[in-house]
Amino acid sequence: MNFELSEEHKMIRDAAREFAQELKAGAIERDEAAKFPTDFVKQMAELGFMGIMTPEAYGGAGMDTLAYVLVLEEIAKIDASAAVIVSAHNSLVLYGLNAFGTEEQKQKYLVPLAKGEKLGAFALSEPEAGSDASSQHTTAEDKGDHYLLNGTKNWITNGGHADIYLVVAQTHPEKGHKGINVLIVEKGLTGFTIGPKENKLGIRSSDTHSLLFSDVQVPKENRIGEDGFGFKFAMKTLDGGRIGIAAQALGIAAGAYDLALAYSKERKTFGKPISDHQAIQFKLADMEVDIEAARLLTYKAAWTKDQGLPYGKEAAMAKLHASEVAMKHTVEAVQIHGGYGYVKEYHVERLMRDAKITQIYEGTSEIQRLVIAREILR
Repeated sequence: MNFELSEEHKMIRDAAREFAQELKAGAIERDEAAKFPTDFVKQMAELGFMGIMTPEAYGGAGMDTLAYVLVLEEIAKIDASAAVIVSAHNSLVLYGLNAFGTEEQKQKYLVPLAKGEKLGAFALSEPEAGSDASSQHTTAEDKGDHYLLNGTKNWITNGGHADIYLVVAQTHPEKGHKGINVLIVEKGLTGFTIGPKENKLGIRSSDTHSLLFSDVQVPKENRIGEDGFGFKFAMKTLDGGRIGIAAQALGIAAGAYDLALAYSKERKTFGKPISDHQAIQFKLADMEVDIEAARLLTYKAAWTKDQGLPYGKEAAMAKLHASEVAMKHTVEAVQIHGGYGYVKEYHVERLMRDAKITQIYEGTSEIQRLVIAREILR
């Protein structure tokens, strides 16, 4: 086993780390205003982050999953909202188009998405279809040369700023999950309405919206895969997406740890830095152990995917552990900061709020345990 990063991976990590420092200056203000970081998304496109795993032939950077994880980790240390914009765009949209789209679909949609000229969103969740993704109430009625799309989607990351949406909908209700399709839907189609932006606890500068479809006509050529492939598409896509969320959670935890460690050396009580007190040392030691374990699980999941091996269990393990660590240790980082951790200027309270969603989206912690249990009992 070799735990050393290649020179190429070190370069992409360092580029992401340098860029993340630019994000820091306005992160608190963007969080308070729930302002989408439009200019920074353009910069991330210029750096190749918005198409990092997409082949160069389709406008991407042609790098591997580990490179993607390194980028997300570094960005999430500073701004988890920016990280999830990259994650949803790459994992849930570009991956699916590249893996399962037709050549025509790739040329028309994947290329501008990978170049960062357009932004993507993945619409799976509904008011009654979250963890139970097979219970799709959004319908795509087959009308011969097109589908008639009706329904509502909830909690859609990039929902307001996306140009291209991959929408999961039920075409054959009598077939259950085998009757589901995924359609490529462009913003601006008649009958397609974007609902108000959600006022969230965390990742506030990432926009989250409901999507409403009323008799939206989607061309038949915009279906991805064979008729009824939609549920399988969603499950395969979410496996990779969980690696992205694991990397985001890892970054949040590591960012909070960095802040807590630095603060513990500066803050003095009883005549010495609080880092000299055993109570603080034990907290820092626990943080270091848990974060490094999360890092190894996340990197291994990325490596497993890159080897072309089954990675569903590895992705679920990484996502479960990293998200639990992020929640636990952002709370500890606030505790180490004391009263200062409870105010916004020290960043850690924002990281604590950002951490919670990593236990929920792209499969709750409970769903990850279910996935893991099924694999080990199979």
